[in-house]
Amino acid sequence: MSARLLRWVCTGAALGALCTPAPPAHAAPGPQDRSISALLTDLQQRYRAAEEATETYNATEEKLAEQRAKAAELNRKLNRARASLRDSRGDAGRFARQQYQGATGLSPYVRLLLARDPQHALDQGHVIQRVAAGRAATIQRLTGGERRAAELADAARRALTAQSALADRQKKQRDEVGGQLKEVHELLAALTPDQLAAVRAAEEAGTARAQKEFVASGALGGSPATRPPSRRGGKALDFAVRQIGRPYQWGAEGPDAYDCSGLTYEAWRHAGRAIPRTSQEQWAKLRRVPLSKLRPGDIVVYFPNATHVALYLGDGMVVQAPRPGARVKVSPIAANPVLGAVRPDPGSRPMRGYTPPKLPEGATSDSGSDLGYSGDQAPGATDSR
Repeated sequence: MSARLLRWVCTGAALGALCTPAPPAHAAPGPQDRSISALLTDLQQRYRAAEEATETYNATEEKLAEQRAKAAELNRKLNRARASLRDSRGDAGRFARQQYQGATGLSPYVRLLLARDPQHALDQGHVIQRVAAGRAATIQRLTGGERRAAELADAARRALTAQSALADRQKKQRDEVGGQLKEVHELLAALTPDQLAAVRAAEEAGTARAQKEFVASGALGGSPATRPPSRRGGKALDFAVRQIGRPYQWGAEGPDAYDCSGLTYEAWRHAGRAIPRTSQEQWAKLRRVPLSKLRPGDIVVYFPNATHVALYLGDGMVVQAPRPGARVKVSPIAANPVLGAVRPDPGSRPMRGYTPPKLPEGATSDSGSDLGYSGDQAPGATDSR
């Protein structure tokens, strides 16, 4: 890997290494009085907290979508049940009117004795029995329909209540993410150009050091660069590479912007494989694979709570949507603390004659600072979904 590539991919990649919330602003010295290490740690904490909140928001969005679908289906069933109930009530009313209008006060036995044609009367008796059975079935449908409609109405009310609660929770989480990103922006705005340059240099040095140690540990096995992906893994990776340069936006899953799990989700969806939307669910529900068996297209998962993900590119590199203010980019796999890896298509065979995707022009050059907002999404802005 060239030094030029390493400089580019390291930019901004190490932020988010810690998960504890940042200390209150009034309890800490101002940015001008703090060391570069302290500033970098503060930014790491704040970005990590924002990303955790983003994934929580994404999970609530998924639950809300499922709840909306459930409520809509219950309402459709309730409407059908009520229509069936109206029909049953109409049939029951018609039978009641017929019974009232046709009543003679004579028993079927007496009518049979008085009939001029007893056989015809017997035949009519069978018809009467069938009609009576039909009336009984109608009454049974009526009572069953009333019970079913009442049950569905109660379930629909509960589903609507749950949907409302999820919507309220989502709004609070959206406000939380917005507040955390605003804090990051205010901290960055308070730094001098020299401090920004120093923080960036410390970030790049930390990433390069972590990558060197990770590769030297042998965690990736003997020759990770030569291991081909599956057919779908290759398609997922091709899609991710085409997104390089698009902005990070929390809660977004394309086509113009992505958050970390939105990128992996959409990449594999375009490859024809549906996977969970959030990073935690991807880690929990997809097949885990050893890092030594990584192949391009696999999903690399980061941090103890699985709050960040990236697509493995090969040769110890990943494609990721790093954080707010950054763009989809190529980074060293050790840019963040690696938790493990998962494979969306574990039973598939590696491709033959695989050719790695061509990176966009400029993707291997130094892209400059990744620390500030690029203007693609203002701090505190809500997502567009």
